[in-house]
Amino acid sequence: MDLKIGDKIPNISIPDESGQLFELNKFSGKKALVVYFYPKNFTPGCVKEACDFRDKYEDFKALNAEVIGISSDSEASHKRFKTKYKLPFIFLSDINKKARSAFGVKPSLMGLLPGRVTFVFDKGGKLIMQYNNLNAASHTKKALEKLKT
Repeated sequence: MDLKIGDKIPNISIPDESGQLFELNKFSGKKALVVYFYPKNFTPGCVKEACDFRDKYEDFKALNAEVIGISSDSEASHKRFKTKYKLPFIFLSDINKKARSAFGVKPSLMGLLPGRVTFVFDKGGKLIMQYNNLNAASHTKKALEKLKT
């Protein structure tokens, strides 16, 4: 299933970095939400992207938005990743690719890498932007621009 502009955030639960089940639609009606899917913790592009979101996190908070990073890494890996790079936002572990499937995130580079896609949902939980690009550096900027409009 591919999400389209105007679709609601999928109602699924997957574990966060501390092993607690996290409901993806938890912020609907309360905050805008930026959900970004990335290939793997501790790889150069993924570190850059996570640190870009970290460095702009206060800007997202000022726009009443929460940031969530999702990859197929384990909860323990997410915890180490958050600690090493002082990442203030939520990470979810999608080992079974439940979230990737619900959001319609396809592999990239001829199926060799998990896709890098950012979704922005408004306060009501409706999709207002989907950005699919391997360039890790551009995702934070695109998400902030969309939230400001």
